[in-house]
Amino acid sequence: MRLKRYTSIIYCLVVLLYSCSNSKTVEKVTFAEHIAPIFYKNCSPCHRTGEAAPFRLITYEDAASRGKVIKFSTQSRFMPPWPADASYTHFIGEKVLTQDEIDMIASWVDQGCPKGLAENIPAPPEFPKGSQLGKPDLVIKYRDVYKIKGDHEDRFLLMRVPYQIPRDTFVSTVEVVPGNRKLVHHVNAQLLSYEFDKRKDIFKGNVVADIKDYPTTLEAYKHLDLPNDDGSFPMLTFSLTNYLPGVTPPIYPEGIGGFVFNRKGALFLKDIHYGPSKEDTTDLTTFNVFYTKKPPTRPLREFQLGTFGISPTVPVLVIPPDTVMTFHSDYTLPYDISVLTVNPHMHLLGKKFLAYAITSKGDTIKLIKINKWDFRWQYFYTFEKMIKIPKGSIVHSEGVFDNTRHNPDNPFSPPRLVAEREGSMRTSDEMFQFIVTYLPYQAGDENRSLIR
Repeated sequence: MRLKRYTSIIYCLVVLLYSCSNSKTVEKVTFAEHIAPIFYKNCSPCHRTGEAAPFRLITYEDAASRGKVIKFSTQSRFMPPWPADASYTHFIGEKVLTQDEIDMIASWVDQGCPKGLAENIPAPPEFPKGSQLGKPDLVIKYRDVYKIKGDHEDRFLLMRVPYQIPRDTFVSTVEVVPGNRKLVHHVNAQLLSYEFDKRKDIFKGNVVADIKDYPTTLEAYKHLDLPNDDGSFPMLTFSLTNYLPGVTPPIYPEGIGGFVFNRKGALFLKDIHYGPSKEDTTDLTTFNVFYTKKPPTRPLREFQLGTFGISPTVPVLVIPPDTVMTFHSDYTLPYDISVLTVNPHMHLLGKKFLAYAITSKGDTIKLIKINKWDFRWQYFYTFEKMIKIPKGSIVHSEGVFDNTRHNPDNPFSPPRLVAEREGSMRTSDEMFQFIVTYLPYQAGDENRSLIR
């Protein structure tokens, strides 16, 4: 009996030692076998030439030279930037490292960033130049470079960006690619569709109007030469595309959403906001247009809670200095909807965000939770499948704002009163919004994948 007991103990020790010797904490981790696949999936789409990240992560040399920075930023979960809590809800395109992947990166750095066999390094993914989505079918640019003065002032512009194409075309989405990522705060674009014979020269006239230079919006519109040659106004399509820092527009399956681009038209930037700059610089923003074969049989709809929205912010969005406050906005649905995409929005004092729906039966439908708000990364979060929210449900959103000296993003030192100001989109003022992109519900929507 004693021999059997010792044999069992020895067997357990051998198994334990074998397991430990093969654990990820002590095995040799190489770039070729372990690290490159992680980086290519989660990091390289932004860490490449021409994109937002400050350095590349494509080659072994790129990664090894930044080993300590990479270890710190992944262990702190500062990178990759994905503010939404993946334990609350899941979205298309999540960039969230598992704890095993984070530990593996740390082990690789601690071991001196070994390369491994060069022939085992997987081929890096091929990325389209100047796009996060792919090769566009059409690229539309500003007519001229826009010059930004280094006077520390916010700029809010209206802009007309004309185009002409051979024929009327179905479009799935439009991607905004800022030329100056540091200063382009947001872009909200609409579509002007001209009848071919009513506007002979689509490119003539002024294309930029600084809102502060015009007493009324109508005067700014006249300056931009928006009407047809006979003075009539072209058809206007709202919510063509939007941009916020970090945003990549969703591309939905064919038939959902989309637009028709007439042969002659213009992107009408209802507002484009440039943040303050301390030095003279320029911007040349481009718009990548992606065609689709099928017409938009189910046009997208949208509602917005909070600032400029269909439901008020409660209490009124006024944040005294040296306070942390929570605000809410609720909306009761008048009919069943199928939610595709959600987009929370706050400015520099934002700390946390939460949104969910409560059905008339008391069930909770989770939408999004952000535990650590980051103004620099404001995604359009698209669900893997549509989320049905029934009629009578209350869509609830809440945001926490930190107006203390402990908030490193606070635009004022010492802190001062910050509020939602009528019509203001300045980063130093505040906003609280929850934007929902949806369709009127159809049977089976909740089972339909939104992954293309």
